[in-house]
Amino acid sequence: MEWSRQGDADLLPVDRDLFRALLRRQAATVTVVTAVAPAHPDASGGPVRAGFTATSFTSVSLDPPLVSFCLGTVSSSWPVFARAEHVAVHLLGAHQREAARVFATGGIDRFAAYPHWTPGPFDVPLLTGALARLLCRVVHRVPVGDHTLFVVEPLALGGGEDGDPLVHHRGGYTTTGPLARP
Repeated sequence: MEWSRQGDADLLPVDRDLFRALLRRQAATVTVVTAVAPAHPDASGGPVRAGFTATSFTSVSLDPPLVSFCLGTVSSSWPVFARAEHVAVHLLGAHQREAARVFATGGIDRFAAYPHWTPGPFDVPLLTGALARLLCRVVHRVPVGDHTLFVVEPLALGGGEDGDPLVHHRGGYTTTGPLARP
């Protein structure tokens, strides 16, 4: 029996707009992922930093420890992440909406616009004030549609400030709180 004949009238064929609208209903932890890479071989100068806001962060494996995130191949951060050997994943707290906004904005120097960071191991930018940080080594880059799935191995963890996480839902930022008791 075909899916279109199963009597479920609210099942529609997938198109880009409907798919995007559905994904907006999923609440996701907000992270900022940062990296540094050598200057492009055709350019002069030193290492180049990049960072972006991601809601695609997830755990992959406990043994060995692996996590993942996705990055669009048309992103301004893509050229750096395509060459980076190490990245840092920052789990943002509710108080870090500005960091999420800055690292989601294109066409700016994100590290100048958000000065709350320091160079870490391998010169990877580390944001201050995050709920947690993971310094990771890139182990796989897997092309998937218009994105690349990065699988990375945490080398070091840093617990930051305690607090509620920043969450992305319905196109905006929110946070979690305690559930009301019935």
